[in-house]
Amino acid sequence: MINKFRVIAFYLPQFHPIPENDEWWGKGFTEWTCVAQSKRLYPGHYQPHVPADLGFYDLRVPEVREQQAQMAMEYGVEGFCYWHYWFAGKELLERPLKEVLESGKPDYPFCIGWGNHTWEKKLWDKHGNSKVLIEQTYPGEEDDTAHFYSLLPAFKDPRYIKVNGKCFFVIHNTFNLPAIANFVKTWRRLANENGLEGFYFASQDFESRRKDEILAAGVDAVYNSDILNIHHHLNVVQKGLLMIMRDWFHLPTVFSYKKAMRYMLNDDCKKRGVMPVIAPNWDHSPRTGGKALILHNSKPKYFYELAKKAFWLIKDKPAEERIVMLKSWNEWGEGNHLEPDLKYGKQYLEALKKALEEA
Repeated sequence: MINKFRVIAFYLPQFHPIPENDEWWGKGFTEWTCVAQSKRLYPGHYQPHVPADLGFYDLRVPEVREQQAQMAMEYGVEGFCYWHYWFAGKELLERPLKEVLESGKPDYPFCIGWGNHTWEKKLWDKHGNSKVLIEQTYPGEEDDTAHFYSLLPAFKDPRYIKVNGKCFFVIHNTFNLPAIANFVKTWRRLANENGLEGFYFASQDFESRRKDEILAAGVDAVYNSDILNIHHHLNVVQKGLLMIMRDWFHLPTVFSYKKAMRYMLNDDCKKRGVMPVIAPNWDHSPRTGGKALILHNSKPKYFYELAKKAFWLIKDKPAEERIVMLKSWNEWGEGNHLEPDLKYGKQYLEALKKALEEA
């Protein structure tokens, strides 16, 4: 079956150990370390999330990557958007994608998202301080060029996802717009010089507050991944109370998933250049404990409704641009995964497939 809509799922590579995480967090650290030690923070809180079909996998194992792709394909996900980390010439967590490129397996579409944000370690002191682990910087055209050539084999791979013939590339953070504008300009030139048809750049836009600014920097599309947008619809008193509960009493901020759904998508998504984002859940507590933001009581039936709304919003766009970003395939540390767990099994996958079939 060929879907009328293009569901592209963000894919986290942090399920294998690397020397840097060993140093920063302890020997053998992966995303599973946080997931396995998560606990319920209040009555009815769904934690821990325990993986079912795929288990506590290691992404260095090729069979795991094959199983993920087969499962995603079966339920209507067009491809994975692998998060990629480049810090002025230094790459982190690059092994899974590198092995996908070198082996040619799985035979499944993919694209790349640049997770261009500074990595920090929260100290949770009374001042809210953090320790910078590795900083995201933008040295300029020479670094942008090196970055491009490091990924050129991926862009030339026949599996690479295209939009209107151009390589689909996601930029997570556009807060440094002058640097991003120069990056986009350099990469478009290099694409032309290397026989590519070009890039279709997409970038995150929090709450649609900077959409026009981002598009003016040369980016083709924005996606609003603020799935906790409900937080911005509270009044000053409500926000103040939540801050007190979090900072003074170390209690998580909890919203109903069903209520939060109302704010995840808006009519802006009907416009060309604006892509909807759908999320099966959000629960950051495995990583942040009592400081977490949590969507409570997520259910597959609600996710099905969210997916149907997203497809309806983009139904009149050109076929190549009917893209819905799925956040995410495997963000287990954020309770934000489509991969099966012991509680729901494949029900979220089935909800997505049903929404696609009915759209």
